[in-house]
Amino acid sequence: MDRLSEYRIMWVLCFFDLPTETKIERQRHSQFRKDLLKDGFSRFQLSIYVRHCASVENANVHIARIKTFMPPKGSVSILCITDKQFGKIKVFYGKKEKPLPKASPQLELF
Repeated sequence: MDRLSEYRIMWVLCFFDLPTETKIERQRHSQFRKDLLKDGFSRFQLSIYVRHCASVENANVHIARIKTFMPPKGSVSILCITDKQFGKIKVFYGKKEKPLPKASPQLELF
């Protein structure tokens, strides 16, 4: 039972900021995202991908794999957290605030 502990199961979060100014940089950015998806990561936000791992050792395998397909330029950060910590994430979905519509003139009848 210790094997399935929420303190042993890990989540690997990969944050990246890669340049996309030239055609080659855009191709490398796209290839990096595709490689993350092939390795079992899921998109969490625009430049944040997450992957569930059974243990720290398994997480280290995927971290090493990310290093192999990292592009030469840009920034890639990796954070490992336990399943218990990941479960405490609060995600809010909201709408952009819109200005109130202007009141339309009403017709007055006597």
